[in-house]
Amino acid sequence: MSITEFISGAPGERQAVLTALHEAIIANDPTVMPVVKPMMGKEMILYEERSYMKYGLATTKNHMSLHCLPMYMNPALHQQFEKLLPDAKFQKGCINFKDEAAMPVAVVVRLIIDCSAVSIAEMLEKRKR
Repeated sequence: MSITEFISGAPGERQAVLTALHEAIIANDPTVMPVVKPMMGKEMILYEERSYMKYGLATTKNHMSLHCLPMYMNPALHQQFEKLLPDAKFQKGCINFKDEAAMPVAVVVRLIIDCSAVSIAEMLEKRKR
């Protein structure tokens, strides 16, 4: 499945925010390549750095999610964006949201810019040694 097919398969009211978030990730983190793959039993857009998932964008029955591995590994980053996105629901490494009001693209751009400097691939490859 292509990225376009994934987004167009989402409910109509979600397509614009999914497109905007996808474009924000691609424009602000040149280390990743998007691909639709299964994760946690659902297909989602995974943004991979050298075949390692760095971000994931998903849509479920009740909400959308942005999975963010750099945020999971950085509590200060997590706390910073939890304050900037008060209408979203934060878990350890993902942000659940219902619409763009809960997940303003301008704030997500800041998150991705901050996360782009983190090399998930480097960290995971060092752990293997």
